[in-house]
Amino acid sequence: MSVNNAMTADFLRSAYGGESMAHMRYLIWGEVADKEGFPNTGRLFRAIGYAEYAHADNHFRELGDQKGDYTVPAGAVFGVGKTVENLQGGIDGELHEIEQMYPVYLETARFQKEKGAERAFHYALEAEKIHAKLFKEAQEAAKQGKDYDIGGIYVCEICGHTATNERPDRCPICGAKEELYKAFKK
Repeated sequence: MSVNNAMTADFLRSAYGGESMAHMRYLIWGEVADKEGFPNTGRLFRAIGYAEYAHADNHFRELGDQKGDYTVPAGAVFGVGKTVENLQGGIDGELHEIEQMYPVYLETARFQKEKGAERAFHYALEAEKIHAKLFKEAQEAAKQGKDYDIGGIYVCEICGHTATNERPDRCPICGAKEELYKAFKK
């Protein structure tokens, strides 16, 4: 299936581009955190990077059979700094998605009756709220020169929901079963 409305299709492509860049950025920043002696924060970056991959995958699949070359406008944080700075970049990017991007994309998909795009945007929006919170917690620790004190990190392969310490029986965002969570353990 493919989306029928050009605006929703443009928003899916833009979201795909943004989530793809976030995925790679978080992998890079995870390596920085590891090198600076913050292995849990590095693991957090990798886990949330995986969630961003899930979002990109959902957006890409919703485009269905729409093929072609497109220029994709997508906002992104660029640059590599110290872990505290990189966490701020993660917070800023997540807040942009929560406060600016996904509410507009979601309402547009809803208005245009694009149910698949609406679902993909909803999944991403709800997961990003958790990501911003986790990055803020990790940054508070890093500002004190400490690693983020966290056990297992679990990411829903369907929607990117991110849970800490234990995986839920069912995903609170998409309803996926516990076994569909990817583990990022110590």
